[in-house]
Amino acid sequence: MGGPGDPPPGTPEGGPGEDEYRSVVFDESFVRAARLQEFSAEERITEHAPAVRRRAPQRRGGMPRQALLLVLLIAMAFVTAVYLGVRHPYDTPVVRPPGALRMTVIPLAPLSAVPGGVPSRLYAHSPAAQFRIGAEGITLPAARRTANFSDSQVVTALTTAKDYLVESSLDPDVLTGRAVRPVRILLDPEQLTQFDRSFARPATDGLHAATGWLVRFDPARAALAEPRVHVQGTLRAAETGPDTLEVSSDHTFVYALRPARGGPSAPASLFTVRRELLFRFDRDDLRRHQTELVMSYAQAGPLACAADWARHLRPLLAGQVPGAGTPPGTDPYATGTPTSLCGTLSSKAQPDPPRD
Repeated sequence: MGGPGDPPPGTPEGGPGEDEYRSVVFDESFVRAARLQEFSAEERITEHAPAVRRRAPQRRGGMPRQALLLVLLIAMAFVTAVYLGVRHPYDTPVVRPPGALRMTVIPLAPLSAVPGGVPSRLYAHSPAAQFRIGAEGITLPAARRTANFSDSQVVTALTTAKDYLVESSLDPDVLTGRAVRPVRILLDPEQLTQFDRSFARPATDGLHAATGWLVRFDPARAALAEPRVHVQGTLRAAETGPDTLEVSSDHTFVYALRPARGGPSAPASLFTVRRELLFRFDRDDLRRHQTELVMSYAQAGPLACAADWARHLRPLLAGQVPGAGTPPGTDPYATGTPTSLCGTLSSKAQPDPPRD
C-alpha cells in the first residue's frame, strides 16, 4: 500500500485513460535535461530578485472613439441649454464699472462783433428772456418708481444730478475759477483721478479738459456782470439695468459777462453754454449722494475757434470780433486724438441791438 501522498495504483474508474494526457506529460529525458538552480540564502537576500515579481502595469485601451464623441456631444448640449436658459438675447448689458468721462466742447464763433449793453436789456432782447433764474431753471420731473428702484431712489438720482448742474454751472466761485471742490465731492471716487488730472494738466484730448466737468471763465479775461444766470432745460431718469439708474440732462445757461479789468460800468455781453450730460448711478452712488459722469457735451460761445478752452473758457466780449485764427491743424493719419471742432454762433442766438 502506498503512502498518504501516493496515488492509488491503476487507472481511476470512470477517469480518462493514460493516452489522453500523453501530449502534456513530460517524459524522463526532458526532466533530466532540465537545468535546475537553487539560489543561496545570501543570493536571495541581496542580488536575487524578489520572490514576487511585480507585473508591469497593464496598458488599458483608450475610450472608444464613438463613446468619446457621444460624451462631447452631451456636454455641448448641456452647456448650450444652460447658456440659453440664463441669458436672453435682449437682456440689458452688464453694468460697466465707473470709467472715464468722455467730453466734447465745441466753441461757437460769432459772425460779427459781439453785442454789448446793460445785462437786463441784453437778456430782454435775447432768446433767454423767458428763461428762469438760477437753480429754478433746473426743474425736476415727476419721479416714478422703476422695476428695481423705488420712488425715493429715483428722486435721489434726479436731485444729485441737479446738484451737480447747480455746482458746476451756477456757483460763482466755480464760474470764476476760485473753487472746484463743490463739484468734486459729488463725483464717484473712481473718477477723481481723471478729474484731478483735468485741472492739473488740462488738454483737449476728449478726456482731460477742465471745461468738460464744469463751466468756468478765464478770470484774467472776464468777470460776471450779474450773478443771476438764466437757465432752461430738462432732466430725465431711466433704469438701464437691475442695479443702474441713468439721468440725462440738457440745459442752456446764459451768463452776463464784462471785461475783468473794465469795472462794473463796462458794457456787458451774453455768453451761452448748452450742456448735455449723462449721469450714471449704482446703489452705492445713491447712498453716498454721488454720481458717475459718463458723457459731457457742450456748445459755448461767443468764442474764437483758435482759443484754448481746455483750462478756461475765454469769451469774446462786447464789441469784439473773432480773429482770423483757425483751430490747430488736424492730422487724419493720427490716431487716439479727437478732431478739434468749431461751429458758428447763429445771429439768432445773440441779443438784438437795443433800441432807444
